[in-house]
Amino acid sequence: QVQLEESGGGSVQAGGSLRLSCVASGRSGTNYVEGWFRQAPGKEREFVAALRRYDGNKQYADSVKGRFTVSRDNAKSTLYLQMNNLKAEDTAVYFCASSSKYLIVSTMSSDRMYEYWGQGTQVTVSS
Repeated sequence: QVQLEESGGGSVQAGGSLRLSCVASGRSGTNYVEGWFRQAPGKEREFVAALRRYDGNKQYADSVKGRFTVSRDNAKSTLYLQMNNLKAEDTAVYFCASSSKYLIVSTMSSDRMYEYWGQGTQVTVSS
């Protein structure tokens, strides 16, 4: 089993920055792909970014490209999401997720491919 715990959410004005963290524990060594998803009120959960650990491949949703950066500190077993130039439409609950599968690039954005999920952290951006 893998446990994921997010932190770093909060309230910020448009144009500001936040950095989310996701600490993995348990059998996190088998997390071959780790990602971030978000869900806004009344909307479906959507992909934000993902990192494939064995080759460092990173994928981003078009809506966050150039503004968000996903990274990992292996020594701390922590996944990060640096969010810059935040917009009101980035307001959502952000979830980290991990997959023990060797995902091909085209599947890294599918939430069905991830077995483990954190509880989420709220990000609110005011305009």
